[in-house]
Amino acid sequence: MADVVSPTVARRRVRLALREAREAMGKTQLEVAEEMEWSLSKVIRIENGDVSISPNDLRPLLAYLGVKDRVRVAALIADAKIARTRAHVSWWQENRFRDLPDTLKRYFEYESVASAIRTYSIRYIPGPIQLSEYATALTGSLDDELDEGVINQVVESRRLRRDAIMSRLGKSLAYYTVLDEAVFMRSTGGTAAFAKQLSDLYSLATNGLIRIRMLPFSLDVPIANNASFDLVSLGDANGGNEVLYRENGVADELIEDPLATSRHLRRFNKLWQVAASEADTIRFIGDRIDVLEHGQQ
Repeated sequence: MADVVSPTVARRRVRLALREAREAMGKTQLEVAEEMEWSLSKVIRIENGDVSISPNDLRPLLAYLGVKDRVRVAALIADAKIARTRAHVSWWQENRFRDLPDTLKRYFEYESVASAIRTYSIRYIPGPIQLSEYATALTGSLDDELDEGVINQVVESRRLRRDAIMSRLGKSLAYYTVLDEAVFMRSTGGTAAFAKQLSDLYSLATNGLIRIRMLPFSLDVPIANNASFDLVSLGDANGGNEVLYRENGVADELIEDPLATSRHLRRFNKLWQVAASEADTIRFIGDRIDVLEHGQQ
């Protein structure tokens, strides 16, 4: 039986193939637009994934870009047809989230069809596994940069994002995270809210729904100076087709360059290997919960 391909993955395959073919020919987006008698914005939007290209537009474009192998052309045409199908409006496409950055909404789309998510964080519990109280405390620090309406959209989007991910854990989605010890020591949102967040993390880990490891302060192995990042795998959960997401306050960055994503996947795997074991990490979380709830040392 043929694999079922999501519209998200299909659209990504088409646009990356078009960009690769254009760059291989040394053509600019403007030259493509002029040759196809399209607007430049249309070419840019197709390559960025903002719109899907129709099969009728794709055929002559592939011919112009020198993609003539029949099997390859047929596969891309099939992907173009799939990319234009929409069974329903996804939650991040609803009007109530209109103020969220397009980059973030596209990342949500990739996350929704990911086979694996890998997160590395040096300051906070990663977004996909944040509880609402914790997420609210984090976004509260942005009240001088974002208005209340946008902050509410961010908090609600994190709740729905988490719900979607929780429904897939242990089924079609694998989740790995490496967290610096500082993440567990910073009681974001207050003692009670943070204890609740850690208890949820402890439950997810002990039930095998997520895999988690900690980089302890005592680690004597040198590691690269990495900032926090998220990697989603599209296709094989073992890696090879990733999208990289990095968030910095109100700014975010979505990277699909294979060199950058493969480099970050190697970094994550190295961090995973030198971090404390999953069993030791879970014990540490349990001890930290005791300290927060009962003041035990």
